[in-house]
Amino acid sequence: MPSWLFVVAAYLIGSVSFAVVVSRMFALPDPHSYGSGNPGATNVLRTGNKLAAALTLIGDGAKGWLAVFLAMQFGPRAATEPLVLAAVALAAFLGHLFPVYHRFQGGKGVATAAGIMLALDWRLAALTFGVWFVVAVVLKISSASALAASIAAPIFAFWLFGNMPLAWVFVPLSLLLVWRHKSNIEKLLAGSERTIGR
Repeated sequence: MPSWLFVVAAYLIGSVSFAVVVSRMFALPDPHSYGSGNPGATNVLRTGNKLAAALTLIGDGAKGWLAVFLAMQFGPRAATEPLVLAAVALAAFLGHLFPVYHRFQGGKGVATAAGIMLALDWRLAALTFGVWFVVAVVLKISSASALAASIAAPIFAFWLFGNMPLAWVFVPLSLLLVWRHKSNIEKLLAGSERTIGR
């Protein structure tokens, strides 16, 4: 199976918006229509349905993991072609941000990026989650935690993978994550960002 097919498949897998799918399962409003308008677990949680939010988080993470896992297991020499895995990882992430099934209106990508990291190297996922957790405990602001983890991820990736495509792919991922949080950054600077649990 040609490598490019795994890249296309990764984008299509990433394009499945679990916020939309789970909301329909639970007869909840379209996540684009309330709160931040972001189809992600945090916005789904605003409905008060914790189970739906949890399933959204798990689903968005699992699709990132699945796209990379499939390429690693079944791709032609994928284990020795980090460029293929890097392309697959980026494609899955872009699928979440710009889903073809949902008019290219996707989420911010935190959970999907976490799933991608877990598939590539559990140490990368653990270190990045550690940054997220510490900032969440100290500041109690989800967006600040996500931004800190986004900035830390490429640093950890270069430390673990060296100067390789698998490390470099986290540069655009990190930049896109920060860009998708631009409204949160404005609120953080204005001191109006919501804390976790509010």
